[in-house]
Amino acid sequence: MKKLVLTAVCALCAATAFAQDGKQGWQVELKKLALDITSTEVKNADAYLGFSDARLTSDSQTTVRGHWDSIADYHAEHFLWNNELTMDYGRTKIRPVTGDRLTNENADKILFTTGYTQRIWHVEDFLGGFEAGPFASLGYETEFTKPDLAPRKRIVRAMAGGKLFEGKYLKSLYTALVGERDFTYEPYASKLAWETGFKLELPVREGVSFKWDALYRKYLSTTEKHSTDLDWEFETNARLDVQLYKNLYAAPFISYYTAQGKYVGPRGENVYIGVSFSFSHIFHEAR
Repeated sequence: MKKLVLTAVCALCAATAFAQDGKQGWQVELKKLALDITSTEVKNADAYLGFSDARLTSDSQTTVRGHWDSIADYHAEHFLWNNELTMDYGRTKIRPVTGDRLTNENADKILFTTGYTQRIWHVEDFLGGFEAGPFASLGYETEFTKPDLAPRKRIVRAMAGGKLFEGKYLKSLYTALVGERDFTYEPYASKLAWETGFKLELPVREGVSFKWDALYRKYLSTTEKHSTDLDWEFETNARLDVQLYKNLYAAPFISYYTAQGKYVGPRGENVYIGVSFSFSHIFHEAR
């Protein structure tokens, strides 16, 4: 028994020795404020309907997409408290030559998360260095506008698992058990899932960096069955940030999302490709 207690104490001391002792205090940052606007205006297209040049016959359309990502994190010697708000909204308006105008949303998401991560190990000489430890988080996901044929999404999501984080290249790599309370459809459902994801940031040269993130979530059980239940979902985003001036960036990017409904045959997919102009700013930096 004494030997077991001594072993446990030694393990705890070793864990503490490897704990992070770097940044301290609050880090308040606007990580990304981006706006993408594209517009095509075609005049007198009805007079050229028989022509083979799409520049004369296409429909007029305007596409607007905005993205907000901000954090307020508290760094302590042996723990990290994360708070993050992300918002994404995209809308396309099509003005056809004949017929009514159409409005189509291609992105609509508001996600707030708060989480606690225990700093246990600090690795310096592998993959550019990173920290590791258990974490738990609580989040709420909803939308700006209600879809035409569905209620507004409202989900409370709790997670607990293990994470590698705060690395030079590896910003996050985690696996977690997920519990959801879905208030979107009645009767409300409690769901169980597991999730894994990562965030990478690789410098290409001065003022240019490649950023890539991905998430996979697999649903295991639910207390209520709905025709809209998902079996799994996967999303990934990749972009190349090019610094234009100070905190202004241009970034060609690609976003991909796919999901499989439990009671639907084919899986759904969404691909979004474009160039984003963004702004970032650190309001208060942890030191």
